Amino acid sequence: MDTVGVPPLLHFPHVRDSIFNIHMTNHLINETSPYLLQHAHNPVNWYPWGEEALEKAKAEDKPILVSIGYAACHWCHVMERESFEDETTAALMNDYFINIKIDREERPDLDHIYMDAVQAMSGSGGWPLNVFLTPDAKPFFGGTYFPPVRAYNRASWKEVLEGIHKSYVEKKDEILSQAENLTAHLLTANSFGIQKPGETVLFSDEQLQTIATNILANADTEWGGFGKAPKFPQSFSIQFLLRHYHFTNDEASLQQALLSLDKMIDGGIYDQLGGGFARYSTDAEWLAPHFEKMLYDNALLISVMAEAYQITGKAHYANTIRHTLAFIEREMLSEENGFYSALDADSEGVEGKFYTWSKAEIDELLGKDAAVFSSFYDVKENGNWEHTNILWVTKSLEVFAAENNISPEGLEQTLAACRDILMQYRSKRIRPLLDDKILLGWNALLNTAYSKAYAALGDDAYKEMAIRNMAFLEAKLSNADGSWYHTYKNEARIPAFLDDYAYLIQSYIHLQEITGSGDYLLKAQKLTHWVIEHFEESATGFFYYTNREQADVIVRKKEVYDGAVPSGNAVMAHNLLYLSIVFDDRIWGERCRSMISSLSKAIIKYPGSFGVWALAQQLITKGIVEIAITGQQAKTFLCPVLRKFLPNKILQAEETNSSLFPLLAGKTGGEQGRTTFYLCKNYACKAPFYTIEQLLANV
Repeated sequence: MDTVGVPPLLHFPHVRDSIFNIHMTNHLINETSPYLLQHAHNPVNWYPWGEEALEKAKAEDKPILVSIGYAACHWCHVMERESFEDETTAALMNDYFINIKIDREERPDLDHIYMDAVQAMSGSGGWPLNVFLTPDAKPFFGGTYFPPVRAYNRASWKEVLEGIHKSYVEKKDEILSQAENLTAHLLTANSFGIQKPGETVLFSDEQLQTIATNILANADTEWGGFGKAPKFPQSFSIQFLLRHYHFTNDEASLQQALLSLDKMIDGGIYDQLGGGFARYSTDAEWLAPHFEKMLYDNALLISVMAEAYQITGKAHYANTIRHTLAFIEREMLSEENGFYSALDADSEGVEGKFYTWSKAEIDELLGKDAAVFSSFYDVKENGNWEHTNILWVTKSLEVFAAENNISPEGLEQTLAACRDILMQYRSKRIRPLLDDKILLGWNALLNTAYSKAYAALGDDAYKEMAIRNMAFLEAKLSNADGSWYHTYKNEARIPAFLDDYAYLIQSYIHLQEITGSGDYLLKAQKLTHWVIEHFEESATGFFYYTNREQADVIVRKKEVYDGAVPSGNAVMAHNLLYLSIVFDDRIWGERCRSMISSLSKAIIKYPGSFGVWALAQQLITKGIVEIAITGQQAKTFLCPVLRKFLPNKILQAEETNSSLFPLLAGKTGGEQGRTTFYLCKNYACKAPFYTIEQLLANV
């Protein structure tokens, strides 16, 4: 690894920071983001995004260099070491530009805008994202990682800096014109895939089958997942296939969904010792991950594994849910019951060093059990990845046990004891950086995952954690006027974005189902009104990513793609559908149908990019089952209903003030408060049932 201008000792953050604290700091020093603080001692005169930097660019007529990344980003660290810590390079940046550092997780709105610009210019994107803006913040050139010297068919970073400076001085009019054109493109790109209002779309089973067929056309039937390397989990496609199987008994959909989960659980993308999933795999076999662990990935995978467990009853999925949640609570839970954002890919300046093993280490630590452990987890003398070993499972425990004439129970006991020994040893290593900011949206995704884990497994600890986490979010990130903040670290900052609100409403809905408390639904209803008032684009019925008061972005984007996290618009469509039935609000129901109708062609043709939308289309097509439980013991019967896989249900238990909820209004228990079960669709109910067995047999 090339480390231009940086003495080797300075690769270690605790040494580097102690030296740079004495000699230099820049304007990031008072920020709370771990990513920005990583750069607070660079010789680059970094500013955070804000009025000071933007006004300085105008006053000095200098272009702005915006560099966007995040704390767990491996190549962000590489470019910092190679270029941003190099004083010669920093001098060029300081002379020619106003330099702004952005944590993409703190300001996803800015990241979306400038990532779209770079993708339009270059056809690709990623992080670090380096984009050059005019003094009024309009983009005109950008890229991702740039090396310190010419390499990878890329110009060096110094060449880029010199070239941009020369062009701005000599061809400013051309640059300003290019920036205007690119900004106009960003505005028109806002409506990609959205059909014109008034085009009627009928929802049909044939459309759902086409979506499933198009997902399966991209499936890797040997290793699971979709497409070629690098491979991302694509939880939404897996979830659609699981539900498609539930509605149609299509075995191909079930098998691809389960194969994908099984291969990830057995792979190096899953931490075989400590639990938890890395962000993606660099290969098609799920062996070699990009080792950063993100809160949102684990939340989404827990949610889909809960559904896989409800369908199959396989202990494999229950164990992985428990193992992953144990990892999250051990390594990502704050004392206040908020969840941190991410764990870095690197430790001691080396990607994956914390998680990988030499065979010599395994042999020394495990003694007589080393041979069977190494064989099971593919540990090799020369390593199975870059001269070291990533633990992964190449054969099922049952197959391996049979081939080696070992009882499966005995093998699992031996492997578990070995894992404990290695885990204890690993805990003494230098740990990857923890990104300890707490994001509202990602916490809401995990809150939903806890609710779904409780529904599937019935473990009260998961319900209690969801309740405690929600109480923390309400106490620390909400405002009396109904607005919320996006991020928290010692204090709450930055107004919440659409995704934050959408995921929060979703988590309130799931919390109501597992607790039977209608207060959560009332909060979801109130937040939905807030989102409509502050985020809607009235002409289309969609929602902008930023609220109407936010003034520091050049365009208000509409995000409709489902990427690593769900589109806030897609989740709002789900929320509107659910709440329209809960509160008998036909306008919200029609709004949901209109949103999905206007995207239907894109959803059907490109379900890999519109997975959460596809799930919403599936719900509308198949219809929603309404379940109401009344009587003195109503809430005690939530668990058996939750345990059954019913992805298209609304579940409510009797509330004291049930007149607020049309599904409960007028429904009472039988004689002496006898528990009564109602099964309805479109508010038309079957004759009531008086045992849980009757209800579950008919649902």
